[in-house]
Amino acid sequence: MLINPNIATIQTDTRFADKVYLLPVTPEYVSSIIESERPDGVMLGYGGQTALNCGVNLGEQGVLTKYGVKVLGTQIPGIQKTEDRQLFKDSMKECGVPVLKSKTVNTFDDAKNAAEELGYPVIIRVAYTLGGKGGGVAYNEYELHEIVERGLNASLVRQVLIEEYIGHWKQIEYEVMQDYEGNNVIVCNMENVLSMRVHTGDNIVVAPSQTINNHEYHMLRSAGLRATKHVGIVGECNIQFALEPTSDRYVAIEINPRLSRSSALASKATGYPLAYMSAKIGLGHSLPELVNRITKTTTACFEPSLDYIVCKHPRWDFAKFEACKPQAWSYHEVGGRGNGNWQDI
Repeated sequence: MLINPNIATIQTDTRFADKVYLLPVTPEYVSSIIESERPDGVMLGYGGQTALNCGVNLGEQGVLTKYGVKVLGTQIPGIQKTEDRQLFKDSMKECGVPVLKSKTVNTFDDAKNAAEELGYPVIIRVAYTLGGKGGGVAYNEYELHEIVERGLNASLVRQVLIEEYIGHWKQIEYEVMQDYEGNNVIVCNMENVLSMRVHTGDNIVVAPSQTINNHEYHMLRSAGLRATKHVGIVGECNIQFALEPTSDRYVAIEINPRLSRSSALASKATGYPLAYMSAKIGLGHSLPELVNRITKTTTACFEPSLDYIVCKHPRWDFAKFEACKPQAWSYHEVGGRGNGNWQDI
């Protein structure tokens, strides 16, 4: 069964599911469907942040236990360790993966004290949100107040993380696959060209990384495998690191325990069918027994060869910027080559 309120997506075609519910993915609607349909299991990693939040709520409310519904893939505790900022920070320290100086807060007063302790600027990260929603960089107390209040309202658990700002550090990502037996592999490595200053969803991304050396690649690769195993990922996930350009210092930023925009890029770049493999792993298959449907010769344990280079540019849909006036610009040469200027027409 598929629950998706977006009638415009091909996913809701009945060829992809035996039964389609065009309903909001909220605990109220999903629990009523579970009560009437009595499914054996539920997959949370294919509905983005909305499905993860809904699954955590259903677990905390006892709905899944009441009807005997098994979570397929990363379990609720694993999701909480990656989505809850304090639990994530604690988990990384336990497995020896460094994180930035930060403090988890639930009120503006605590956020103000944390920012003064860390020193401005600080970045505000929101727990249980998609695409950095509600977060931002604060350079003073006024900006901090605005972002923290917005972030607390956007968070499922009214929690934000006040963290050191390292906008000039490199932003490196790894796509990781792991099964129930703890076998895990790196499928793809990516680098955000605009570094940590821009969220990965809006960043220019190149795969594989172009500015890190072999030592840095394997240092982060080992940390990624160690971190995902410790939090209990089952299926596919994306882990993001920040790497200081002038040293080996690195920190883990976050883990997304689900299919994401980065996953789509990784699948296209490598030919590794991440969604298909992740679904099979969630059903109980192991990496060594799954055959890559693209190569048809290697198993899912084989990491794709680095015989490609792919670049992703963000698409800016101007219709989304409702408050902005559309403008056209022209370039005028003034006194010879390279001395022109842009003019609003």
